[in-house]
Amino acid sequence: EALVVIDSTYATPINQRAISLGADLVIHSASKYLSGHQDVLAGAIAGRADLIDTIRKMRHVIGGTLDAHASYLVLRGMKTLDVRVKRQSETGYEIAKRLCKHPRIAKVHYPGLVDHPDHAVAKKTMSGFGGVVSFEVDGDMWDSAAVVDAMQLARISSSLGGVESLIHQPVIMSYWDLCPERRKAMGIKDNLIRYSCGIEPLEDIWTDIERALNAI
Repeated sequence: EALVVIDSTYATPINQRAISLGADLVIHSASKYLSGHQDVLAGAIAGRADLIDTIRKMRHVIGGTLDAHASYLVLRGMKTLDVRVKRQSETGYEIAKRLCKHPRIAKVHYPGLVDHPDHAVAKKTMSGFGGVVSFEVDGDMWDSAAVVDAMQLARISSSLGGVESLIHQPVIMSYWDLCPERRKAMGIKDNLIRYSCGIEPLEDIWTDIERALNAI
């Protein structure tokens, strides 16, 4: 019998309840939205008691237990998870809509947009569409790099989901070691940028993005 395992890091338990939708197990990178402050490395898994019991026994063999302080940092972050994620989702949706109208943007990837290939599924299964927006600059890799470097509010990082806005250029950060053919097959274009909205005021975030886009 095959199990359904969902990585709900991006969706969070606020925007999607994957277990109630039929998933057997749900995993999270707790370093992202759950902790929310970019100061801990942690992971979490939830699901049926019998499955979790099996995983717990394996953990006793291979290790991987959080220390007390890291556990505290995750618990601290989860106290504000609801308000953070709701604000980040609202900001992400508005930023995605504005980017669609910007002349220097070739394409926007965000499940809240009706032209996204998975919009219907997201609308049916999620209460919010998240705070991560990906977009393609109308230019090449160096134009996209110029946009990233021109940001003053957003910090350059491969992480996401924190209270600070973070920006990331996959082709030279997460996927730099892959050949162009493999990146193309995965949909990782040279001009792709990923933006993780923080909890800063919407207009501050947009002003920073717009200024950076106008710099190229």
